[in-house]
Amino acid sequence: MRYLILGVTEARDETGAPLPTGGARLRALLAALALRAGRRTSVAELVDDVWGEAPPQDAPAALQALVARLRRALGGRDTITADPAGGYRLAAAPDDIDLHRFSRLAVQGGRELATDPAAAARTLRAALSLWRGPALADLPEPARTGHAAGPEARRSAALRDRIEADLRSGATAPAALLPEIEALIQASPYDEPLRAQQLRALRAAGRPADALAAYERIRRTLANALGTTPGPELTTLHT
Repeated sequence: MRYLILGVTEARDETGAPLPTGGARLRALLAALALRAGRRTSVAELVDDVWGEAPPQDAPAALQALVARLRRALGGRDTITADPAGGYRLAAAPDDIDLHRFSRLAVQGGRELATDPAAAARTLRAALSLWRGPALADLPEPARTGHAAGPEARRSAALRDRIEADLRSGATAPAALLPEIEALIQASPYDEPLRAQQLRALRAAGRPADALAAYERIRRTLANALGTTPGPELTTLHT
């Protein structure tokens, strides 16, 4: 079985075929359990993750009924076990969950970056390809925001590492990396490492005048918004 929570929640059987997981509550329950694959999740945690700030009056009984429905959808009682200490556990290994597989590959790619940028780029592309939309999209707020913040930050870091791997390996044309870098800069305009990647990509693409102009823009942005000057990495690149 595979469980996908990087986007709309899905369960897939051994052949890769999707299983019908029903409505929003069932998908939220599956996402909450898959988030903690192989570990016990308490009743209170599951109630918070499934119903958010509007739990039913008899929340434990409602949760028990929802677990029974999800078990049937997934193919049997053994898919979700009741823990003696209270709560429930999804019978799955971490690598059966796309989020945990992504995290493992992102760490691996980060390690490879120092010694084999081409391998790092391949690993990080495989990690990022697991994303189909926002993490834990079926959890209600504020549970989704709380649980998704970490994975979304790791996704951004993995994307930056993949761009860095491409810059170092030369496997991707530098000009092809610029739209991705510029999109990240739009979200983080004061991020100097991103700006440094932009300057390096412009220089490698044979556009030194554009690189100098980009440096001047970030110099003005930092001065006007933060009252600071570019750090050593950017000033060295400028020189």
